[in-house]
Amino acid sequence: MKRDPTPLRKTGRPLSFDRDDVLQKAMLAFWQSGYETTSISDLTAAMGVTAPSLYAAFGNKQLLFLEAMRRYTGDPAALERTMRDAPTARDAVAGMLRGAAMLYTGETTPPGCLLASAAATGSPEASEVRKAVAAERRIIRDIIIRRIEVDVAKGLLPPRTRPETLADHAIAVTQGMSVLARDGADRSRLLAVAETATLGWDD
Repeated sequence: MKRDPTPLRKTGRPLSFDRDDVLQKAMLAFWQSGYETTSISDLTAAMGVTAPSLYAAFGNKQLLFLEAMRRYTGDPAALERTMRDAPTARDAVAGMLRGAAMLYTGETTPPGCLLASAAATGSPEASEVRKAVAAERRIIRDIIIRRIEVDVAKGLLPPRTRPETLADHAIAVTQGMSVLARDGADRSRLLAVAETATLGWDD
């Protein structure tokens, strides 16, 4: 996925804050309210920095969100390794869904999924954000597809298995779980959804 580079900050007096710390706070602000409804003043209040400092460190709101999103999603290679190391593709996807259930109901984080919150963005000005969110989902989908294809090749899943459909189902379940979490569903409900999502894979 093509990523927008973070602009280089002009040389001069060093930043008076921990960049990693304020990025974490920005991520939580976007996670709570989504991209479009989180204003610069909301961000500066949450991050504890001034607007000029925000622009100097991150460029603009969109670039800040994209960096916060990458922090949220983590390294795709790590997800691929985790799924590859799982005993089966079914175990890999079930584990991913359980992880989502845990993440969406964290005690110190907003309910639901940051990507789902951002996807609700509707203004033309935020089209690049929607494209970036969709690209992140495609990366995850492709990782799931590759893991399922391995099991089909090994005979662990029936030849008629459709990896793309199973991957789409997994992505749809994660987004549905985000909605449930936003609506107040607790962790046990989301874990129950995660556990049932792959039950029909061998049919």
